[in-house]
Amino acid sequence: MTTQKYDFRQFQEELATLERRVEKQQPVPPRPLGKKQAAAQRLAMAREEFQLLREKHGLTVADVVAFFPEEEGIAYLQQLIAAAAAKPRRARKTKESSGSVVMDD
Repeated sequence: MTTQKYDFRQFQEELATLERRVEKQQPVPPRPLGKKQAAAQRLAMAREEFQLLREKHGLTVADVVAFFPEEEGIAYLQQLIAAAAAKPRRARKTKESSGSVVMDD
């Protein structure tokens, strides 16, 4: 029976192969979010949870407003109205559309 030599180089190659597999499996941790992005993400998650609860229990806006004290309910309704009535942001003008027009007499 012949014995195969198991040298240190072979061991290093196998170890490197295993390390590459582990690196591929471990996802790169995401970069930390900025303050505005984190706040927007928290707000989006809260809205999603609220919508799920509202749908689960069949609540209407009136039910939600009635849950809070009167002043907070009115403030909430005013926020909803203001958000719905808010004007969309104007689109940025391109150079072609913002140029002056010169008329000849």
